[in-house]
Amino acid sequence: MSTEHTGFCPVYRAIGVLQEKWVLHIVRALLNGEKGFNELARAVGGCNSATLTQRLEHLETPTLITKRTEDSHGKLARSVYSLTPARSEEHTSELQS
Repeated sequence: MSTEHTGFCPVYRAIGVLQEKWVLHIVRALLNGEKGFNELARAVGGCNSATLTQRLEHLETPTLITKRTEDSHGKLARSVYSLTPARSEEHTSELQS
């Protein structure tokens, strides 16, 4: 069986994104709704901040998750992460099946 891919393959791309360590933990943690960075770090557990930041940035690129920033009025801004609407709908339909 050949492992060489010629052209775009969405399954191959998805495997490439999801196989990274911590990615499925992040997605699972966001299935129940949006979370701030620290809350997400606690939910994932065991992932250092630098790695979590890197994985979140990597998940924003193919629009699996979205990031928004909340102004905290004089404090540091709070980053809040959530699954994109399409990803949340997929999860809801799976639960209803």
